[in-house]
Amino acid sequence: MEETEHNSQKKLPNQEIDYFKIGKILISRWYWVAGSLLVCMLWSYIYLWYTPKIYSTGGYMKLEEKKSEIADISNILNSSDRGPSKVQAEISVLQSHTVILNAVKDLNYPISFYVEGRIRTSELYPQKPLSIEKLQFDTVNFYRDVISFKPVNSNSFNLTYKIGGKDVSKNYAYNAAVSIGPTAFVIRPSGDINKKAVFLFKFNAPEDLVGRVRGGLRAGETVKNSNVLGLQITDANPQFAADVLNAVMTEYLIYDRSRKTQSATQMINFIDDQLKYLSTEVKGSEKSIQNFKQKNKLMDVSAAAEVALSKAKDIETQQSILKLQLIAIEDVKQKIIKEKNNVNLNFDAGGGQIDAGLTALITKLDGYLTQRTELSKTFTYNSQTIQDINKSILEIKNTAISILNANSSNIQRTLNYLAGQITQVNQQIAVMPVAERDLISLKRDFEINEKVYSFLSEKKLEAQITRSGILPGATIIEQAQPNYSPVAPNEHDIHRTAIIFGVIIGLGFIILIRTLNPFIYDKETIESLTSVPIIGVIRKFPDAIDEDNTQVLAISKPKSIFAESVRSVRTNLNFIASEKQSKIICITSEVAGEGKSFVAVNLSSTLSLIDKKVILIAGDLRRSKLHKTFKVPNDNGLSNYLAHQTSLDDIILHSGQENLDFIISGPVPPNPSELLHTERMKELINTLKLKYDIIMIDTAPIGLVSDAIPLIRMSDINIFVIRSGKSKYYSATIPQRIAQEYHLDNTVIVLNAFAEDLLHSRYYTTRFTGDYSNRYYYYSDYSGGYEASGYYIDDEKNKWWNLKRWLK
Repeated sequence: MEETEHNSQKKLPNQEIDYFKIGKILISRWYWVAGSLLVCMLWSYIYLWYTPKIYSTGGYMKLEEKKSEIADISNILNSSDRGPSKVQAEISVLQSHTVILNAVKDLNYPISFYVEGRIRTSELYPQKPLSIEKLQFDTVNFYRDVISFKPVNSNSFNLTYKIGGKDVSKNYAYNAAVSIGPTAFVIRPSGDINKKAVFLFKFNAPEDLVGRVRGGLRAGETVKNSNVLGLQITDANPQFAADVLNAVMTEYLIYDRSRKTQSATQMINFIDDQLKYLSTEVKGSEKSIQNFKQKNKLMDVSAAAEVALSKAKDIETQQSILKLQLIAIEDVKQKIIKEKNNVNLNFDAGGGQIDAGLTALITKLDGYLTQRTELSKTFTYNSQTIQDINKSILEIKNTAISILNANSSNIQRTLNYLAGQITQVNQQIAVMPVAERDLISLKRDFEINEKVYSFLSEKKLEAQITRSGILPGATIIEQAQPNYSPVAPNEHDIHRTAIIFGVIIGLGFIILIRTLNPFIYDKETIESLTSVPIIGVIRKFPDAIDEDNTQVLAISKPKSIFAESVRSVRTNLNFIASEKQSKIICITSEVAGEGKSFVAVNLSSTLSLIDKKVILIAGDLRRSKLHKTFKVPNDNGLSNYLAHQTSLDDIILHSGQENLDFIISGPVPPNPSELLHTERMKELINTLKLKYDIIMIDTAPIGLVSDAIPLIRMSDINIFVIRSGKSKYYSATIPQRIAQEYHLDNTVIVLNAFAEDLLHSRYYTTRFTGDYSNRYYYYSDYSGGYEASGYYIDDEKNKWWNLKRWLK
């Protein structure tokens, strides 16, 4: 009993990964891998065939540090450090909607032409196969769908288009107006049009192409802090990509210069407003003086009056200019507070009243405001990037406003001082005669306005000279050129990806089939599931076998691998219960169809060849086929004997083979399980033990009914049959559970119908060491080239290359 419990509780043997087996498993279905590889490669070619080619071209620009050749006469162009944030701001300007829209307008691409191929449609830019003249075209409301053109003859053509989702096809004459929806146009005849050619065309608005350009435009600094920008654009048309990129770079230079001249333009506009007012005042003062002289008959003022007049004129001229500066400072403050772009100091008298660092701060503020505008298209207001720029803007605003307030205070103190000076001059003028005093007053207004007018005119001229000398903040180093080598799709990458996916899919399919497989195929799988020993592996017979096993193949095909595998099981059986003179061998399986009757017949036959008296009993009283194997009627058998309806001698039948007798099952009784549990069954076994060396019992499937239990408990050897490719993993655990439940140590397993299938074989090798070496038996599965050894003649006759097989 202790030995039985010990055997039933033994651990499974050690199994080690066999990498050579893994390789054989993967190679066994090489055609799956080859098939998936072929499909993936075919897909890659189809993908490349149908996918439009994408082309790329690039150009280079250098951002200049110096922006004007005459920056020494204008404080507008004070250069600032161009750090990473400034470079990013210029990149944002390059990619802005305004610059790209103007570039598209410069490109002048109002009509797109296409040619339709068998697989895809290609754009013909810059070719214009048709001469189309617009008659009525609204850039907002126009016909946007594609129109198909096909020439009919030298005088007419056919247009196909969609109206309301329906196809419309009409013939038109050349030079005649064509109206499609809100759009009207004329197609002029062209002598070089092929009559079989079919062209597609569509009308464009500049806004329609902005998304196409922005989607493919990329820009970045080639080397950090180099101020050299590399621009790249991708498009399905290489010529369009080159032309539009050159247009973008050119338009950026125009936009950049316009942005930088805006400061000088604002100053000129400010001065013009002041000059317009002073011009009226000067003309009015001059006319008033003439009228006063005529009325009072005065020629001019005295020398003393001239001195006083000159002093008053100089002081009040300075006052007027300083007041203009105050107006300009207030204007700048309001712009800074409201955070308007392109803030500038509109007017500086050059008297040192304006802080020299203020212009640099204002220029820096303009840069931050522009940068924030562009980044706000990508980042939210609460993002860290925008918050950092807002913090910098706030610091510059506070500093600039403080400087402006200080400048305003300085100017106000100067004005107060000049007011005191003018009071003294006015006192001198007050003691003069009334007529002379009035004339001085008129002349003073005139000369002050005239002097301020002259001063502002000089400032305007300086601003105009400055504006004309402003250069763009960048230079085009290299123009974009058409590149006719596609960058996408990358053929090498697509093919490489297809190969990788083909191999992965093929191997993955192998792994998936193995993972989903619920059946046992080889002995290593059984050894991994149970500690019950395997007594042998019976090879699958290569030819078709009749359902009733009328051919005892172990006898009829003695030189086959199958017969040799049965003999190997026979040999191992001799070492089990060897001390007993007569052995009771019970054969069962989990379910029907696993070959237990087939194994019982062939094993009994081989045992009878070694001078062993063998009797084969059909112990399955429900669905036995033993009578069909030996071609006898099933009207009198074991069920009749157990029911006391016949004697033992009447049910023992003799086969055509020496030393082999058999007992058929007989008619199906209503109580087969109860009959097998009776004492009469035990008496039958005991009686047969006196006459036979081997009592082989073919029982019912133990996984379906319990009929085999009493026979299993009486037997000396219990053979559990597992069929390769038929029995599931669960069946391998049944022998050990039966052995544990009924305390049996005589249970062994036979793997039936084994045919080497590397796909489902285990990738482990079992190592028997220690106690395992005494518990397990030697056997072979006759795989790995045994058929070609020359020992199995019957199998050689069945090879496909044996012509005699086909000539029979």
